Amino acid sequence: MLSWFDENARDLPWRRSKDPYAIWVSEIMLQQTRVAAVIDHYGRFMQSFPTLDELAAAPEDQVLAHWSGLGYYRRARLLRKAAQFVAEQMGGKLPKTALALRVLPGVGEYTAAAIASIGFGESVACVDGNVERVLCRVNGCPEGHATPSKSRTEAAQLLDPSRPGDFNQAMMELGALVCLPRSPRCVECPIRELCQTQGEHPVAERKKMLSRQLTYAFLVRIAKERKARTHSVQVLLEKRPAESSLMPGMWELPELSEERTPKEKKVLTLRHSITDTNYYVIIYEWAASELQHLPIRENTREWFLVNDLLTLPLTGLARKTLQRLRAWPGYDAYGPVVRFDETLAEPPVRAGSAG
Repeated sequence: MLSWFDENARDLPWRRSKDPYAIWVSEIMLQQTRVAAVIDHYGRFMQSFPTLDELAAAPEDQVLAHWSGLGYYRRARLLRKAAQFVAEQMGGKLPKTALALRVLPGVGEYTAAAIASIGFGESVACVDGNVERVLCRVNGCPEGHATPSKSRTEAAQLLDPSRPGDFNQAMMELGALVCLPRSPRCVECPIRELCQTQGEHPVAERKKMLSRQLTYAFLVRIAKERKARTHSVQVLLEKRPAESSLMPGMWELPELSEERTPKEKKVLTLRHSITDTNYYVIIYEWAASELQHLPIRENTREWFLVNDLLTLPLTGLARKTLQRLRAWPGYDAYGPVVRFDETLAEPPVRAGSAG
């Protein structure tokens, strides 16, 4: 496994550092998130918050702004909260053992083992979904038949104590690159001779995704900047309530009731998935002069310069929408055209609500 890892490990930015803080940040980002998406955010995040103390001192909105697009924003809040705890209660030093790391907000059993083994060299096994799949196939058991405690015991028995962090990463890498959920690349597997499955193993039927339709208004205006004597594009955003169970305090486009909007105002349709729900989203462009006709809501609404959007804690959906409508930093000018990124017929019958 270690020889295979030495030759085949991906060159990921967090693997270039031995700093336990950097490893901790990467592990939190990688929770339920694709590696490609994390690569896109990790460098900017570490550039803005290169040390634990700087993360602890940063305003929450600034941390959320750098997290925008990764989803599961509770992770960012807990990461900052944990950094503050370490800075105030532990002298700014991360604990060195998996057991001690468990006291930090947002750090579970797997994350603690990953930080301790990769960052501090503790001989403790990590078991994520990839490792569990590898173990199931090697032992010839169907998905769900191995309990978490049994998987941890098996992983601990296999662990190489001389390079525990590398061995854990090798097991995870094997599951990510070779022992895939569908069509595993068994010919390339370094432990094929030990595997009792040799291919896909029986899996439980996946739970059907729920569906929900959402409708938003897109309003822009040209604002004159007196000092610079120039004109800048602004976009109207709405802040989610602080008591909301989903993405509290994040900024998004103003929500609409579709029946109140003429069809000719439609400028974009897209699909956005969050956990177990597919959101089928329709965006209508309203003129700034029509602002008073938007549905009355208690949420805060505010105009923001397009060039300042990167500093805001935007929802992932808002970020995706504004980028596709070209109302995003880096474009020379706002210039959306009537287009549909994903042609939707009638939205599917609603099977549930995301809350």
